[in-house]
Amino acid sequence: MNRSHLLLLCACLVVLPVVASSAQQAQLTAMPVAAPETKSDRVTLEDAITRAKANEPTFAAAVAANKVAALDHSIAHAALLPSVVYHNQYIYTQPAHGADQSGNASASTATSIPRFIANNSVHEYVSQGVVSETIGLQQVTAVEHASAAAALASAELEIARRGLVAAVVGLYYSALAADRKLAVAQRALSEAGDFTQLTQHREDARESAHADVVKAQLQQQQREREFADARLRSEKARLDLAVLLFPDPRSAYTLEDFTGPTPLVSREELEAVASRNNAELKSALASMRMAKLDVTAARAAYLPDLGLNFNYGIDAPEFAVNGPDGARNLGYSATATLDIPVWDWLATHDKIKQKISLRESTKVALTATQRRLVVQLDEFYRETSVARDQLQSLDQSAATARESLRLVRLRYSAGESTVLEVVDAENALVAAETAQEDGVLRYQTAMANLQLLTGTM
Repeated sequence: MNRSHLLLLCACLVVLPVVASSAQQAQLTAMPVAAPETKSDRVTLEDAITRAKANEPTFAAAVAANKVAALDHSIAHAALLPSVVYHNQYIYTQPAHGADQSGNASASTATSIPRFIANNSVHEYVSQGVVSETIGLQQVTAVEHASAAAALASAELEIARRGLVAAVVGLYYSALAADRKLAVAQRALSEAGDFTQLTQHREDARESAHADVVKAQLQQQQREREFADARLRSEKARLDLAVLLFPDPRSAYTLEDFTGPTPLVSREELEAVASRNNAELKSALASMRMAKLDVTAARAAYLPDLGLNFNYGIDAPEFAVNGPDGARNLGYSATATLDIPVWDWLATHDKIKQKISLRESTKVALTATQRRLVVQLDEFYRETSVARDQLQSLDQSAATARESLRLVRLRYSAGESTVLEVVDAENALVAAETAQEDGVLRYQTAMANLQLLTGTM
């Protein structure tokens, strides 16, 4: 080997690792980078309700109204207690005749005589603790009215909560049903694809006509469209639920699947619970109580109010405990005022008639709420009972349709049935499984409505 060949070999040994490294790096660069997996939150029904309470504005407004009503009750109760004020005041009055601009009288008799006879001195300092109290039926009724208003706000909050829970339950179960129907559509599409291959194999083996392949392909195309629609409905249902649960509705999450039908209690137990826990009934009772108190407060305007006032401190020409002559300025005074209404041109009479009219209207609303509760309890109980009884029948129908399709497929493979029988069996299975999911959704929704009506959810 001559020198030129040796130099060429050394150059190849140096260049080849560099080229290989560059090629490897280019290959790594060209390879697609796998996207990081998105973490999916697992959401149960209780989690969904909790998240919705934190994100729903109407429920937040009801919570704020309940807090305001509770504070109003506290304020009305505080109005019954004596109020204490530390009152400080300085009054300057122009002196009487003969005084100069500085307030010094030219005559000794006009030194402390003010120009206005209603005032006590040219310089007057008032520094007193004042305790005031007003006693009357209106003040007592105001506390009771505030208590009833707080009870009404609490009932309205419960109504808002149950409305929110009903919405979340409906969306939650609808999303679950949409996911399960999507699984049914996917299974039906896979079944249709397998049947298309089966018909093609039979055609290739000259065991069936080309019409069977065409019919199977039409069935597969229909299943593809149904699958696309089912996926769209599932996505829409999940987005509708995610609006209440997450700051970003596009967040990924999975739902806890059905754990089995909730047992249905007896009618007597439901009636007893509903009479105690129904929020609409509590709201109507609180409104009726407020209407009665409004009438009492209006009639209280005919009664006198007793005002008590106690002052302790100084009211003197100088701001001091003792005067220049040694007299003590500290002292107290007390007043009692009784205002007796005499004539107000029938304004109080008309106000009482107004409140009585509103009370009668509230009474009608209360009786209507009671009747509606009885009707809703009966309707929801029957709906839940019928839906529960149909669950077993729907399960049997789905199992029967599944077995029927298996047998028809075997008969078709043996050449003993037609393609139309297989297509009918596939359609029957899809209809049975869809009805099964609708039945589960119906029962779960009916049970949730019954629980919300009785206050057990």
